Amino acid sequence: MKPTTLADLRQLKKEKRKFATITAYDASFAHLFAEQGINVMLIGDSLGMTVQGFDSTLPVTIEDMSYHTRSVRAGAPHSFLIADMPFMSYATAEQSFDNAATLMRSGANMVKIEGGDWLCDTVTLLAERAVPVCGHLGLTPQSVNLLSGYKVQGRDAPGAQKLLNDAIALEKAGMQLLVLECVPTELAQRVTEALEIPVIGIGAGNMTDGQILVMHDALGITARAPKFAKNFLKETGNIRDAIRLYIEQVESGAYPDQAHSFN
Repeated sequence: MKPTTLADLRQLKKEKRKFATITAYDASFAHLFAEQGINVMLIGDSLGMTVQGFDSTLPVTIEDMSYHTRSVRAGAPHSFLIADMPFMSYATAEQSFDNAATLMRSGANMVKIEGGDWLCDTVTLLAERAVPVCGHLGLTPQSVNLLSGYKVQGRDAPGAQKLLNDAIALEKAGMQLLVLECVPTELAQRVTEALEIPVIGIGAGNMTDGQILVMHDALGITARAPKFAKNFLKETGNIRDAIRLYIEQVESGAYPDQAHSFN
């Protein structure tokens, strides 16, 4: 099987073909997801909540992320893997270099960092050192204490314009992919159309180039799932069919519908 690359994702955007991604944390699920046709997976610091049982992503360490990245790579050798840089692992340039190198050596194709234009220098420095960077704007879970909880972002005009400006600045700095979380559909569409790089939404409507869900949300495991999550397992009765349905509905634009989006 041919490995999935950044060039493949750019081509999908160019052809206006939507693609599905999902979080993965171990070899078994990674293999199952790849088998059903998911070619892009995120080893998310969401593992702090879904796997480790914390109430936020903040306790997750770079060692945790490295371990789970190696596990997912073992199960999905041909998939494009994005690994989260956890809280305070990219506070300085030196930290960013060392921790990104750890994740890339563990099997990641790209690292993901949360934040706006203050990260432009970091993005450029990592890109110059052959580390592809995925940005993350909107609801940034590592900033949960500053945001006073998990709330929709960019609903007012100044906030929406700031997010758009940040996205454009980060792309100019060398960002190769962007995740938009919990923003209104209209704003997500503006950002997607403004950028040349692929944009992946989670709680951002169906106008982005791709979608991502936490696997536990997609399979109905999360006790209190967010509004944008859909339990695909409930509709199908088995995990493989659930993942195939998720892919089909993302590719067709049926998911997320208005009930699973923010205005």
